[in-house]
Amino acid sequence: MARSLRLCLTCLPLFLFALPAQAADIPGIPAITVTPGPDGNTQEYSVTLQVLALMTALTFLPAMLMMMTSFTRIIIVFSILRQALGLQSTPSNQILLGLALFLTIFIMRPVFEQVNETALQPYLAEQMAPLEAVEAASQPFRKFMLAQTREDDLGLFMRISGEKAASPDDVSFWVLMPAFVTSELKTAFQIGFILFIPFLVIDMVVASVLMAMGMMMLSPIIISLPFKIMLFVLVDGWSLIMGTLAASYGL
Repeated sequence: MARSLRLCLTCLPLFLFALPAQAADIPGIPAITVTPGPDGNTQEYSVTLQVLALMTALTFLPAMLMMMTSFTRIIIVFSILRQALGLQSTPSNQILLGLALFLTIFIMRPVFEQVNETALQPYLAEQMAPLEAVEAASQPFRKFMLAQTREDDLGLFMRISGEKAASPDDVSFWVLMPAFVTSELKTAFQIGFILFIPFLVIDMVVASVLMAMGMMMLSPIIISLPFKIMLFVLVDGWSLIMGTLAASYGL
């Protein structure tokens, strides 16, 4: 065992000196390949770099889903509804997220179809450059966001950024995005406030009845919860809420 160890230690320097010579003969993998254009000024990047940029852009997909679509308004309304009903974990977060996601796809379907026709299909057919496809894809989203953004919120972020525009169509995308999110939050809380009122009335009535009967030790939530669920089921609450959310976007 000791003899083998001494032999390995003796051969180790020879191996370390031989390694750079062998590594020099091994061809490396190019990280970036840039090809000059026909006119000598433009440059084209290799497919490997384009795939890298695409994979990097995919990391922003969840943020784009929340900040550029109707997802924010829908999930906030669902969360406020669950609190108004007094149900802490029913429906679960996974169910609410799934409902919000598929309702978002339903609401955003015209936008997605327009993006597919004007940007994705021409790019796949090699009729449009990548940057041109991105610019074309942003136009349907820009139109949707402008239609849902309040002028006050848009003006607020324009004043903060110091940007000036002759019309809302000239506002940059970086100013439009926070204005759109602010408007969505405001609208979501307005809808949530309206949803809270009937359930709050039931809680107040039940609490008053229990106090009048002298049952102060009994929690009003335990008594009011079945009545709130019954009211929500009788008025077909889920259909009303989903229909109201879809109608709030002009569908």
